Amino acid sequence: MRLHPDGLAATATSLTGILCIFAVPSLLSDYYLAQLTLNVSLSVFALSLAYLWGYSGVLSFGHAAFFGLGGYAFAVAALNTTDAWLGVVAAMGCSAIFAAALGWFMFYGRLSDVYLSVVTLVVSLILFKVMSHTAGPEYMIGQVALGGYNGIPGLPGLHVPFAPDDVLDDKALFRLSLAILIGGYLLLKFLQRTSFGQLTVAIREHEARAALLGYNVRRHKVLVFSLCGALAGLAGAMFASHQAFVDPNALALPLSAQCLVWVIIGGRGTLIGPVLASIVLQQITTKLSEATAVDSNLLLGSLLVVAVVVLPGGLVPVFGHVLRRAVDFLRRRASASPDKVGALT
Repeated sequence: MRLHPDGLAATATSLTGILCIFAVPSLLSDYYLAQLTLNVSLSVFALSLAYLWGYSGVLSFGHAAFFGLGGYAFAVAALNTTDAWLGVVAAMGCSAIFAAALGWFMFYGRLSDVYLSVVTLVVSLILFKVMSHTAGPEYMIGQVALGGYNGIPGLPGLHVPFAPDDVLDDKALFRLSLAILIGGYLLLKFLQRTSFGQLTVAIREHEARAALLGYNVRRHKVLVFSLCGALAGLAGAMFASHQAFVDPNALALPLSAQCLVWVIIGGRGTLIGPVLASIVLQQITTKLSEATAVDSNLLLGSLLVVAVVVLPGGLVPVFGHVLRRAVDFLRRRASASPDKVGALT
């Protein structure tokens, strides 16, 4: 029985990730392990946009709105209930509901693709402005002051389920973050193989044809938008818990722009590409920030321009194409060898 190439790639990726869960913590210092945990948390954010844009065709310029909303929902719920996992559930729920409401407004309002992107951008900017002006004592949710530009400090770390006093250490937190990333990846790969995922791609390719075939296109796009919003909210909760802090920068435009760069360079239409690009580019940015003579933003911008011009499909699709060509070449060589042997005998 031959495995489907896509399924084989997903299996190899998952096994590699599981190996990293056990091997990486013992190879890195606490500082680099904490930095990598932060990178993995943001990779979940990249994964959400990779599915939304790459598979449903909806480009969100303000995707940080769901990320930041998840971070704030986590902070408010975790501090009011003293349970970080309830904060994670609240983050996913709030982001999913907000994405569903926004998606209903956009998709049932029959906005075109350009206006969809603009609306998400404007919503992100509005949320950033609103949260930046909540510094007064009257801006409280329960026992939590929103803090305006100063944000909300002192957020609790994730703990062992049902044991709030047993907070996860750096190694356990890295393993948990990577497990969440692998789980999100496998969930989206599973959806891709189901009728839900096939309809998502069909709507991206020809929305009018899918509607003529009797599918409720607008409802399906709202569901996909809400799913990706929940995943972005989960990433925001992971980020806020790891940083023990959240502020309006989690809603800002630069974070949305960074996420777009990760998807473009990694490869739109893939899931693993944006994840790898997110981790690698974050590591490059960290290294460049240590060198005062180099402007990291200028270098990353130049890298984006080169990637778009030279490799418009992204790095991972190009690598996959080269790998498939190599496998086909070796397969032809292997199938031709018995014929040559028979001719000689």
